[in-house]
Amino acid sequence: MGTSFTITDEMTHPSGNNPGDDPDVPPRRKPQPRIVARFVAISWRDLALTFGPILLLCAAALWLAVRLIQPAPPSTLTIAAGPKGSSFWNSAQKYKTILARNRVTLNVLETQGSLDNLTRLDDPKSNVDVGFVQGGLTKSGATHDNLESLGSVSYVPLAVFYRSAAVVSRLSELKGKRLAIGAEGSGTRVLAQTLLKANGIEPGGDTELLPLAGDEAAKALEASQVDAVFLTGDSAQPPTMAKLLRTPGIRFMDFAQADAYARRFPYLTEIELPMGAFDFARNLPPRPVHMIAPTAELVARDSLHPALSDLLIEAAREVHGRANLLQRANEFPAPLVHEFRISDNAERYYKSGKSFIYRTLPFWMASLADRVLVVLLPLIVVLIPGLRLVPGLYRWRVKSRIYRWYGALIAIEREAISGPDTAQRDALLDRIDAIESAVNRMKMPLAFADQFYVLREHIGFVRQRLAHVPVAQGAQGDETRARDVAQTDSPAVVSRADTEQGST
Repeated sequence: MGTSFTITDEMTHPSGNNPGDDPDVPPRRKPQPRIVARFVAISWRDLALTFGPILLLCAAALWLAVRLIQPAPPSTLTIAAGPKGSSFWNSAQKYKTILARNRVTLNVLETQGSLDNLTRLDDPKSNVDVGFVQGGLTKSGATHDNLESLGSVSYVPLAVFYRSAAVVSRLSELKGKRLAIGAEGSGTRVLAQTLLKANGIEPGGDTELLPLAGDEAAKALEASQVDAVFLTGDSAQPPTMAKLLRTPGIRFMDFAQADAYARRFPYLTEIELPMGAFDFARNLPPRPVHMIAPTAELVARDSLHPALSDLLIEAAREVHGRANLLQRANEFPAPLVHEFRISDNAERYYKSGKSFIYRTLPFWMASLADRVLVVLLPLIVVLIPGLRLVPGLYRWRVKSRIYRWYGALIAIEREAISGPDTAQRDALLDRIDAIESAVNRMKMPLAFADQFYVLREHIGFVRQRLAHVPVAQGAQGDETRARDVAQTDSPAVVSRADTEQGST
């Protein structure tokens, strides 16, 4: 490393002439200021300017994550079930016990049945989060954009009991009779009306359609106040159906057209009960019975928290996954598409199950960890590449403070080549002095001290070269003067260039 070349008041031209009298002699220069450059271990300003944009990106990523992150799952849910004692009500009570293990309170709401459940789910003021909805309830062309299905959970077979000396196997044979088709708001009533209409039986005709359901309908049939009753699990209790099966004089209808109903109505399934399925000793039923059954779907609002969606499907699997007379083991719950679209969270659960966090940690701890990961992930994605860029950006910032002076030095050299007059050379020397003064006041990290001193040496080199550039005296003799300067400076310039290349 070399030292900068400075000119003080005591220095004169080697010829002894006054520099101001000889145009070929550089003028007297003011004393250069002393070096006040500071060397520090780290330039905190450059580091802050380098790391600042990365911190801003992290802050933006954090803000975006917080905006998109799901809030903590609520600790309370409300499910619309059905009348007390019905199959839907009993299933909801089991759900309540299972969710309580994970410190989630499930409020079971008593309703009239599936249609009432769907009405409450559609009403944003009802505060119902989820409910059992029987297939076939939605009207043609109706949309429920705010509702989604967590899957079908069970079959809801339609049981028709009747009093008659003759065997009835078709619904059309009930025309003109007194029929108990379920209470208003029940899925039983909607299904019964749909099937009876397909057989030419509609309200207002000679067939009396009574709004009786459950125990009330069973007692009316036993008292011969009605000729037939339509019962499903959404509004009737299983013991009520079992009692009617054993009551003398009451028959259980075998749907001879069950396969045709299943083909005509996509939400219906044909189910065959084998002989003796209810009672082996009494051989009930005495022959195989064909039934038709829609499926019950667990329908929720689209605002249901994903963690609670998983919890409800897990409860449904525990309650409805066992084999029974109507289904095979693990047949339900299942993502069967009917009137409601399957939610994205439910599809993910049926394909891959619970996430690793929810499988290994308690529910509430897993919920917290899941939200923390959502916040940390974008920070990690931005921060790790950003930290790798910091050293390079930091070096570039520090070096750029040095490199920018080389552009000024090159500009001065280019102007000196044209042969400046005395005033122009003085102006160029003043610019070099200003550059050196600015460089001497720089604050540099110690790791870049060598480049700092190389820059000062190059400033001295340019000043020395400019001092020996002859001053222009007119157009005549320019070529001779330029040739003499070139012959005089060439060995020194080549030698200095070689030295600078080696030191750099």
